[in-house]
Amino acid sequence: MNAMAIHPEIAKVLATLPAPDGSPLDPRAMRAGEAAQVPPLAERLPLYSVDDATAVTSSGEVPVRIYTPMEADSYGLLVYFHGGAFFLGSLDTHDYVARALAKETGHKVISVGYRLAPEAVFPAGLDDCYGVVRWAAGKGGNLKWDGKNLAIAGDSSGGNFVAAVAVKALDDGFKQITHQVLFYPSLDLDFDVERYPSLRENAEGYGLETAGLKPFNSFYLENGADPADPVSPPSSGKISPGCRQRWSSPPSMIPSGTRANSMAGAWRRPASRQK
Repeated sequence: MNAMAIHPEIAKVLATLPAPDGSPLDPRAMRAGEAAQVPPLAERLPLYSVDDATAVTSSGEVPVRIYTPMEADSYGLLVYFHGGAFFLGSLDTHDYVARALAKETGHKVISVGYRLAPEAVFPAGLDDCYGVVRWAAGKGGNLKWDGKNLAIAGDSSGGNFVAAVAVKALDDGFKQITHQVLFYPSLDLDFDVERYPSLRENAEGYGLETAGLKPFNSFYLENGADPADPVSPPSSGKISPGCRQRWSSPPSMIPSGTRANSMAGAWRRPASRQK
């Protein structure tokens, strides 16, 4: 990979990050730390409306936040799954992402407050995400859906859920999803450093480091997700699930960085079937 200079502003941010100390990760403490950094409402990007709601799905009631960018007769829908290594993140911590997506796309964005590991065992979070997509399609009239665009998007572990939801929809014959956007997705959860050069080249100094990938994802992997399985939902078909994901799923866009240790994993399919 050709060397590329880090943008000066990014370098400033990286310089503020504390060095890993090897101590065990504490989900509650880390979630509290994230919550403390959420900006007050007055400092957030203004939109036409932002409303909290509850999606009633086959996996239960799921909290969602609905972002309407402007007043209109109808909207494309974008269902967003936040990142956080499957155990961090919330509607609040990723509120700024959802607001930006609504403004830039002009779509009504539905952010999903899915259940997190380790409290929720696989596939709880995935089922919540898929359930909300089905709920959104079923509630199209109430959401003023234009009936044309129903996109799903997610970052990091949320990108894993995007790919998994697309395959699950394919298995179920649910064809309303029109696009999938995976921002630097965590698709390959086998972190053997010999598998990808980027895991060595970008091992340190760029935020989440290679040594931290296993412990960060352990809460999810130790709750039933299997990194050796290339498909998130179990597939009953005889055709290779990987081929079906490639050829039959909605059009995909995968933005990734040149200095991310997850860059190689962005080109793999999601880990997941229950052990």
